[in-house]
Amino acid sequence: MTTRSNEPKRDKSPFHTNRANDWCAGCGDFGILHSLEKTLTHMELAPDKVAVFGGIGCSGKTPYYLASYGIHTLHGRLLPFATGAKLANPALTVIAVGGDGDGLSIGAGHLVGSGRRNVDLTYILFDNGVYGLTKGQASPTLRFGEQTRAMPAPTMLEQANPIALGLASGFTWIGRGYAYDTRHLGELIEQAINHPGSSMLTVLQPCPTYNELHDKDWFAGKDRDTGQSRLYSLQDEGYDPLIVEGAAQTLREQKMLHCLSKAQEWGDRIPLGVFFQDLSRPPLSGTLIRRQPEGQMAAPAKQPVSDEQGHSLVRLDGLFDRLSV
Repeated sequence: MTTRSNEPKRDKSPFHTNRANDWCAGCGDFGILHSLEKTLTHMELAPDKVAVFGGIGCSGKTPYYLASYGIHTLHGRLLPFATGAKLANPALTVIAVGGDGDGLSIGAGHLVGSGRRNVDLTYILFDNGVYGLTKGQASPTLRFGEQTRAMPAPTMLEQANPIALGLASGFTWIGRGYAYDTRHLGELIEQAINHPGSSMLTVLQPCPTYNELHDKDWFAGKDRDTGQSRLYSLQDEGYDPLIVEGAAQTLREQKMLHCLSKAQEWGDRIPLGVFFQDLSRPPLSGTLIRRQPEGQMAAPAKQPVSDEQGHSLVRLDGLFDRLSV
């Protein structure tokens, strides 16, 4: 017997797409995608005002599964693409999504450049400790001496710490979430997007296919003696990451030291939440406008490239003259 519900039918998210998804069952990517889609909808952002850039790897497919502008970029070059789009069209909400291998190995140099620039974009780093797309090699975030099922021997390299790297690079908002806690992750994504500067959100996630060391049961574990959960919220324990505009340098240094201390916690206790938020540094857009006020009205995306007949308005004569030999 078919029954009818009186509950009003809910409209699908404007960011939802029915494109076939080929991630492995149980992958943490699903939780991140769900949180991102739900957050963009909650923030009432228009899909044509959002650009999601993907890197190389499993996480790089994320733009295909969101009904917004999606750009699949090159290995390690995710952040330069995203930076260029934001500078060309400041009205866009720019989100870069990439894996720990993509961002912390070949892309590590661009991570530093992006932090220093403090462009108003959000970088979401998918962290599962392995290269999932290329059969489970150790990524930069796997700890020294750890060995997953796909590895013939334990890793000989020291772990790269995403939180510490983000801080040293100059990101002005740094957070960490967990892929299976979609409610909290959504809150962090919204805070990262709303922050007026460069935001770096690391998301811990299981890889059920290749990383059996850090599966959902491990992340959900509790200390045998205290009963405390492995994952805990910094903000629930009173941690304050905020540096207000005009704050003294001594306060900034103190907050950075606190962030570095929390970044080192791993194992029995792993912190989640906002590690660092610096409002004392102006975003690059503000600096550019003060230096070139006319640039606010002449963003590249606002400039015409052709006339009514379709003829190009771009003149390269001067460029060719300078390059002639």
